[in-house]
Amino acid sequence: MTATADTPLHSDPAARTHEVTNQAPPLTGHDVADDPVLLEGLRREGAGWYADDLHRLGRLTGSEQVQRWAAEANRCEPLLRTHDRYGNRIDEVDFHPSYHALMDVAIREGLGGAPWADDRPGAHVARAAGFMVWSSAESGHGCPVSMTYAVVPALRSAPELAAVYEPLLTSRVYDPGLRAPGTKRGLLAGMGMTEKQGGTDVRANTTVAEERPDGTWRLRGHKWFTSAPMNDLFLVLAQAPGGLSCFLVPRVLPDGSRNTFRIQRLKDKLGNRSNASSEPEFDDTVAWPVGAEGHGVRTIIDMVTMTRLDCILGSASGIRAALAQAAHHVRHRSVFGAKLIDQPLMRNVIADLGLESEAATTLALRVAGAADRAQRGDAQERAFLRLATAVGKYWVCKRQPAAVAEALECLGGNGYDETSGMPRLYRDAPLNGIWEGSGNVNALDVLRAVAREPASLDAFRAEVEAAAGADARLDEAWRQLRGELVLTPDAELRARRLVERLALVLQASLLVRHAPPAVSDAFCASRLTPDHGLAFGTLSPATDLAAVLSRVPGATG
Repeated sequence: MTATADTPLHSDPAARTHEVTNQAPPLTGHDVADDPVLLEGLRREGAGWYADDLHRLGRLTGSEQVQRWAAEANRCEPLLRTHDRYGNRIDEVDFHPSYHALMDVAIREGLGGAPWADDRPGAHVARAAGFMVWSSAESGHGCPVSMTYAVVPALRSAPELAAVYEPLLTSRVYDPGLRAPGTKRGLLAGMGMTEKQGGTDVRANTTVAEERPDGTWRLRGHKWFTSAPMNDLFLVLAQAPGGLSCFLVPRVLPDGSRNTFRIQRLKDKLGNRSNASSEPEFDDTVAWPVGAEGHGVRTIIDMVTMTRLDCILGSASGIRAALAQAAHHVRHRSVFGAKLIDQPLMRNVIADLGLESEAATTLALRVAGAADRAQRGDAQERAFLRLATAVGKYWVCKRQPAAVAEALECLGGNGYDETSGMPRLYRDAPLNGIWEGSGNVNALDVLRAVAREPASLDAFRAEVEAAAGADARLDEAWRQLRGELVLTPDAELRARRLVERLALVLQASLLVRHAPPAVSDAFCASRLTPDHGLAFGTLSPATDLAAVLSRVPGATG
């Protein structure tokens, strides 16, 4: 039969090819904060008062609008403009409006420096939970937000500078653009530490600082990785006559003139595409000292510690975000006549990823709680924070790429498609393991803490042993690990193994005390005993999968 205007070419329903079936609907219009693990941790660590605001932020995070902002901020990457149309050097970076929209929410919600101006117990925990929820939408813009949060304790080493800048760094107003700091309603901060010849070895820095009679200093040198170059202030390490020192470098001087901050190029990075990372050159750049001359590392380490906390939070958030996508997909997708979530092997995979996410989130919030209480003078918590931050930074950041890859695989080819959002999560996954010290740096930092700061090991021991007697596998793992904490000449060679075990026993202790028995049992069985697989989805048949899956948002219902 020949098709006519009255006879559709494909009138037979069997011939239709474009009817979409068996696809998961978009994961949108949900509350990202509706997670029992996150909410229980929020209350346990002293910030239950923030729950309503966290849910409000969670609903915004899960909205279609914010998902569009995230996609646009990464697709339309920052653009460097070194000169204006007349040839004047301007060194400015242009961002897509969606990037500014994300930043505006982050600062307005107090995810930048605001907790330092909040006297409520749990303020830093509330900020940590908010940071985890909001960064699950888009992690790249979290870099300037994190550095602004982290700069405050380091800047307090120069009280006169802190008095001027801290009120603006703790502001909830996002006020972009290069203008005199004192004329703005809010400021953002960054840092310039690494150089091309040294990287992690900042004592090899060649940037030099020279004091001037007016009390300012002048810097000359080239930094290798300085993120968010449009921020207002930077803490920079440079060699002064008295040794490596820390300096405050504003992009715009108090009189409104531009400081010398020549952006040589933006990095072409694997992920984190929405955030600009740059190579700035200093040439007679005006700076003010922060902390004592020659104590640069000691001064800036307070900033590094807080950014390492955000690395833990960010990686736990990335694991959560990937798991949410996987759980949503398998609950809606059918194969061989049944939903994927009802297939035994997929249930094993999602439950195992759920264990990883719960352990990461619980540890991240515990470290945030320690940071909050340490700021309020709790010496025990400060000691615990010293070791737990390095341990958590190493392990949670190490687990993120593996967990995100497994979650992506749950979506099959759909997860490999850029529009799913999973490739962006995967590209972003390695960053936190590198930023503020790669795995080896943090492993060696743990060795230093164990050797030089016995109070930190004592506090860590007390935390683990708070669960003593509750699970024989945890007791045995801790017994064996205590013997390895005696640092022998081969300690550096086995540092990664040691830190991995420290992280696992700490996570196990937290879950034994705070998670449902089925969760802690499955974690101890799969992470602390020799009889476990190396990939996700290798939980024992004895695992109560239903109970574990009930803790994974989107996996049931």
